[in-house]
Amino acid sequence: MADQLIPRRELRFQLYEMLDASALCDFPRFSEHSVETFEAVLDTAEKIAEETFLNHNAKADQNEPTFDGKKVSMLDEVKTAFNAYRDAGFIAGHFDFEDGGMQLPSLITNACAGYFLTANPSTTAYPFLTAAAANVIRHFGSAELQAQFLPDMLTGRFTGTMALTEPHAGSSLADITSSATPAEDGSYRLKGSKLYISGGEHELSNNIVHLVLAKIPGGPTGVKGISLFVVPKYRLDENGEPGTRNDVSLAGLIHKMGYRGTTSTALTFGDNGDCHAYLVGEPHQGLRYMFMMMNEARIGVGYGAAMIGYRGYRYSLDYAKERTQGRKAGPQGNTSKQCAIIEHGDVKRMLLAQKAYTEGGMALCLYGSYLVDCMACADDDEEKATLGQLIDLLTPVFKAWPSEFGPKANDLAIQVLGGAGYTREYPVEQCWRDNRLNPIHEGTNGIQALDLLGRKLWQQNGQGLDALMKRVKADFARATMPQSRALSSRLLPYIDQLDTLIRQSAEDLRSEKQSIALTNASCFLNIFSACVVSWIWLRQAIVAEAALAEGSAEHDADFYNGKLAAATYYIHWELPLVKRDIDIISTSDATCEQVAPDYF
Repeated sequence: MADQLIPRRELRFQLYEMLDASALCDFPRFSEHSVETFEAVLDTAEKIAEETFLNHNAKADQNEPTFDGKKVSMLDEVKTAFNAYRDAGFIAGHFDFEDGGMQLPSLITNACAGYFLTANPSTTAYPFLTAAAANVIRHFGSAELQAQFLPDMLTGRFTGTMALTEPHAGSSLADITSSATPAEDGSYRLKGSKLYISGGEHELSNNIVHLVLAKIPGGPTGVKGISLFVVPKYRLDENGEPGTRNDVSLAGLIHKMGYRGTTSTALTFGDNGDCHAYLVGEPHQGLRYMFMMMNEARIGVGYGAAMIGYRGYRYSLDYAKERTQGRKAGPQGNTSKQCAIIEHGDVKRMLLAQKAYTEGGMALCLYGSYLVDCMACADDDEEKATLGQLIDLLTPVFKAWPSEFGPKANDLAIQVLGGAGYTREYPVEQCWRDNRLNPIHEGTNGIQALDLLGRKLWQQNGQGLDALMKRVKADFARATMPQSRALSSRLLPYIDQLDTLIRQSAEDLRSEKQSIALTNASCFLNIFSACVVSWIWLRQAIVAEAALAEGSAEHDADFYNGKLAAATYYIHWELPLVKRDIDIISTSDATCEQVAPDYF
């Protein structure tokens, strides 16, 4: 089917009409760029994604990497795609010129990422993980560590991973048992096991640089005693080249429902007592360092979920336009010709829902990337701090909402295709399988809910929440045209209810109702996210309605009317579904909190 990736018209709307990406070039950091360079980079990403990533997406799903006890083998096409990506400089896309990067805004690099994520998310994981690991070393590693590993990671000669999870400790990082003992040469000897490590073993690069969480003996207990280490697959020789094999072993490959082209590994460190590890930054600060990587990854997970959902949406849209079945409802009855299924009302509903979920998720996460750029370029310390708090507040939403509704979009794509959608001969079932990992990735959505309600709302006396509400109210004031004004009127009561629920939650968390409030945190995340995404859709509606009113966008009328239709659908059909969650929190419903394990 045609146009399976991202129509450039959609990206241009998000980048230049919604977010004014061109204004980023006014900042000194991005002054050497322009809309022309942004478009050229997007052209390159689209070309590489279509030519080297898309061609083996299904093939890699059907032919997983294998391990013969000595070596991991995978399709040759994966390395071809990885090499094309790294040779184009995308791993270092947002890194500084002085580091060998392109110094692009995060907004633009993430827009480029959309092409790769829609084309082939499993192959895309290798360079994405590498860039994220390199970013941690760039920010927190010593000058020596940076010199040893950063240049080769940014060129893709070395790849990177993050190794957090242990067989007995997933999200509960306080319970990790991996240990790192100081050695006489200033390095450490690490021992432990890690599980579900994406990209943990392969032959795509000369070396693999693991970022590993471990505890130094004698350090504080719990999360305060976690340190972060660089653990390379091969130790470097005196020339900085991969030399002796480090004491890191692949215990086995894990076989996943989706993302089958990405190696998921169980790794053991120090089986022979000789795993050399190098401390990143200060001892016992590992969780803080890793959270930087994880928070960036959380925006990436949400964006990836939206883009995988988007690919399924675009495919089902094309299918619905071509597939004829049944006849239009109405007085003509069976005398009319068969029509394309897109003419049927319920199919329109499913397509509108997919459009609302995926384009809403795309807009949400690109807005997050834009905030990251604005914070990086802010001269005023107070403004920088406010933007940081706003990003922190919204990070659970950036991760959780698209990762819940991206798979729902894929589920609807399967439904649009009917029986064909349930077969492996069509790509939408793979989209759903690939996407189903994202609600688990980088902290489950339940963890995101606890993070939002238990911590993010109250940081710095609610500075992030204040910043968000100022922006929401400013857009309410901008919604002066008929359709956007009507949508803002529908949204306003929910914003008012949210304010009431936040005040109630503050009281509940300080009372005997604390455990009930935390048990129901997912309900709060549902409400908060639905309000935020409704606001994101209101912003799109304001821009679309203004463009139609100006008359200059006559040739784009269908595009802008589609935005208004999706905004209306979301605020009319989806936002009201949180009334259940509002009732649960308002009444401090204790059903889930009070149920005893023995009742199951």
